[in-house]
Amino acid sequence: MSEQKTFPKGGQFLLEEIDFQNVFTPEDFTEEQKMIARTTRDFVAGEVEPKHEEIEKLDYELTVKLLRQAGDLGLLSADIPEAFGGLALDKISSSLIGENMTRGGSFALSHGAHIGIGTLPIVFFGTKEQKENYLPALATGEKIAAYCLTEPSSGSDALGAKTTAVLNAEGTHYILNGSKQFITNAGFADVFIVYAKVDGEKFTAFIVERGFNGVSTGPEEKKMGIKGSSTRPLILEDVAVPVENLLGEIGKGHQIAFNILNIGRYKLGVGGVGSTKLGVELAVKYAKERKQFNTPIASFPLIQNKLANMAIRTYVNESLTYRTGAYLDEAVKDLNLDEYAGNEAAKAIEEHAVEYSICKVFGSEALDFVADEAVQIHGGYGFIQEYAVEQMYRDSRINRIFEGTNEINRLLIPGTILKRALKGRLALMPALESLQKELTSYVPPVTLEETGEVLSAETKMLELAKKVFLMAGGVAVQKYMQNIEQQQEILSNLADLVITIYAAESALLRAKKTATAKGEEAARLQIEMTRAYFHDVWGNIEKWSKEVLVAASEGDMQRTQLSILKKLLRVQPIDTISLKRSIAAAVIEAEQYVTSAK
Repeated sequence: MSEQKTFPKGGQFLLEEIDFQNVFTPEDFTEEQKMIARTTRDFVAGEVEPKHEEIEKLDYELTVKLLRQAGDLGLLSADIPEAFGGLALDKISSSLIGENMTRGGSFALSHGAHIGIGTLPIVFFGTKEQKENYLPALATGEKIAAYCLTEPSSGSDALGAKTTAVLNAEGTHYILNGSKQFITNAGFADVFIVYAKVDGEKFTAFIVERGFNGVSTGPEEKKMGIKGSSTRPLILEDVAVPVENLLGEIGKGHQIAFNILNIGRYKLGVGGVGSTKLGVELAVKYAKERKQFNTPIASFPLIQNKLANMAIRTYVNESLTYRTGAYLDEAVKDLNLDEYAGNEAAKAIEEHAVEYSICKVFGSEALDFVADEAVQIHGGYGFIQEYAVEQMYRDSRINRIFEGTNEINRLLIPGTILKRALKGRLALMPALESLQKELTSYVPPVTLEETGEVLSAETKMLELAKKVFLMAGGVAVQKYMQNIEQQQEILSNLADLVITIYAAESALLRAKKTATAKGEEAARLQIEMTRAYFHDVWGNIEKWSKEVLVAASEGDMQRTQLSILKKLLRVQPIDTISLKRSIAAAVIEAEQYVTSAK
């Protein structure tokens, strides 16, 4: 990546105009990164896809064998330091592995759980000795990892865990008792990252091996989707864990748990990119083959509209995800992961927690949308297991639950922003004061028509959307103060505003960057998808902000605020029907998701 890039701090995009030249986009992939993507794609096509049926029947032996084959190709070790047998690749490269692995269905989940939330706690928070003991074997697939946070009585409330850890009289081992639930890879994992409360109080992480006495697993869960991945309870009965296997610091397990979840949320967004691309491809190929009334259904405008909307969501998701991946890469690239780096790692990863949650929420909901429309385009055949979209539809649903439900993430997004503002980490309060002065005399432009610059109207719309968020958020904070955390509906609306602003901005910046580098004609499809997205979501921005203002104000103040909101949101409508027909035509011609028309 370019050394000249300067990345904003987490949440800063809400307060300032971002330079498109400083945003990483998929057009910036290096040849080395593209090669890693091809290697992954070839591995999945040659080794995983032909064994799809066996994997879906929960063939542990086959899954482990494939994981070790992936290890031989370096597809398990991208995030592991070279000193411990890894490749130490940049985060864009490891993201491309994740994106392209999604075509492997359930195997992608087994792979992702191993290289991500299973291995990264040791990479970022392990001591040098722990890394030497475990990472080389995890890098090759000789040992498989699993992450154990959720319990029968604590899901989103992770700190409510009941599993305990008590130091024995000799001071040599912690004795762990408790159970964990919904553990991916539990059926065949060798290494478990387990969270327990030391003395019943101090939330702490441990590295637990399957071979330790007292470690067992319950039966496989019968799941709606991702059937080829192992999901079992982990049971701990008087398990003696050496003190050397305590991960991080006593009582600071939350630093590990929440920051690994931050990365997990980003990686779910990456997986969403790969899956939505596949969904578009499956849908458009079927639509060109399937005939009704002697005409391919791809010729019907309503089918084209669906394909266009699927492509738009995919484009926006891809844009915001790889933008965020560059932030993660920048944050952790200077960490000395050859040694213990726990405190520095926690601080680095946490910086863009808001953006990681956005990746998770937007990516999982984009995937659900694409999977649903892909099934609809297939009609009755979409309900039949012979067609891949049937499994995609079932598999996609878990992503809105994984790594903190989307509801929890919607509370985290504005909550994190407000906490940073109160601590002075984010200059939100000065921005609010400045906005309040501006709005008292705000006069909207007559029109936001294009001025000759690429996407000039949408650039202004983005600026207005940020003002709307600040206005709505400011009114809500003034009304509820410290009690705003109890107003979950308001926080959810504010989160949706933040998510939509980041998504729209990411699409806009990418299109502008492409137009500047390659010309407007080369960027035409990106420009069209960006414009369509802006105008599709504009009504939602009005709805969410109006609901907040009405709930948080009354009387003359409410009427004044609603009047200002109406002025801020006044835009010139555009013909999105024609835009989407153009987008669909490019997708149909290419028979896949594309960002540039021929």
